[in-house]
Amino acid sequence: MAGRGNEVLTIGDLAARTGLSVSAIRFYEAKGLVHPFRTAGGQRRFLRSDIRRLSFALIAQQLGFTIPQIAAELGGLPEGRTPTQADWRRISKGVLRALDDRIAALERTRGNLENCIGCGCLSLRRCALYNPEDRAAKAGPGPRYAMG
Repeated sequence: MAGRGNEVLTIGDLAARTGLSVSAIRFYEAKGLVHPFRTAGGQRRFLRSDIRRLSFALIAQQLGFTIPQIAAELGGLPEGRTPTQADWRRISKGVLRALDDRIAALERTRGNLENCIGCGCLSLRRCALYNPEDRAAKAGPGPRYAMG
């Protein structure tokens, strides 16, 4: 007998369980985040485990991940069966690394803004304390210190 995660759901059932609209589920399908199969009548059927895939996508989007990044992470999960705790742990390593990188960038930005706004000049080109002789320009265009 198939496990509970291998039960099938209609797109309406999946929408009800995830809080997503049917059109949003179709969008995520088009982007490769879920892979329904079709019945003989052409109707989509999703695995119950797709609830977790779509939930992961929603959370990851709130954290600032793009659809291609989410698709890449979900690509590390098995198809046709419910991902195990080990499967999720494996893909979470990349997500945690990306979050750590973002946290570090946010902390750098916060510190840089406090330093810059605190002096009052608000000019990285002229600032003798934060960017003497425009050293940041040597690293390339854009907010070099904030970008790391």
